[in-house]
Amino acid sequence: MKLPPLLSRIFAKQKPVLNPGLRREIRQSFDAAAQDEEHFPSSIDPRILHVQALLKFFGNLADKRVLDVGCGKGRFARVFLEKNPGALMYGLDLSEEMLACVPAGIWAVSGSMTELPFADSAFDCVYATESLEHAVEIDRAVAEMCRVLKPGGKLAIIDKNAEHWGRFKTPAWERWFSRGELEKLLREKLHSVSSEYISYWEDVAPDGLFLVWYAQK
Repeated sequence: MKLPPLLSRIFAKQKPVLNPGLRREIRQSFDAAAQDEEHFPSSIDPRILHVQALLKFFGNLADKRVLDVGCGKGRFARVFLEKNPGALMYGLDLSEEMLACVPAGIWAVSGSMTELPFADSAFDCVYATESLEHAVEIDRAVAEMCRVLKPGGKLAIIDKNAEHWGRFKTPAWERWFSRGELEKLLREKLHSVSSEYISYWEDVAPDGLFLVWYAQK
């Protein structure tokens, strides 16, 4: 049944809520996905531009505390630690089955993106790669990443562009966001906010699906 225009506008403005039932559903989904190495791999080619963009932005990570938010099996953190063996790498994920695959040398922490179990100003660098789309309460997750970032610290987010919504089949809770929407959220807490389109490979032009957002505290 189609809602009247007034009710449609009211419901459209309602923010999604990450209640205990939905959190459990998301966790169970990723627990099951942890068995699927083809679509949820444990490693990533370090030549991929998503990796290169973050490495370039963060720079030398020696003696830096770095947090991968929604780390999955820790594939990005694995590369960062290989490139920066002096870094203190942490990976947070809702799924303990995913965390069981995180390699040695990376602190694996179970928790929610909307309630990060870390003190204020705990990290020099924070990033989230294709994980913010699963946070449900996007604004809370962004606020939490900003909270645990040290003054002068850097934050980077890679995710899908809302203008391409519908391109893939997605779970009911997943949400993509626009370039301007996330820039606005970041500017509420951080400065030097910017974004750019990004592809996987250097010889392939970005098609607008993926964006990387950068900011500093």
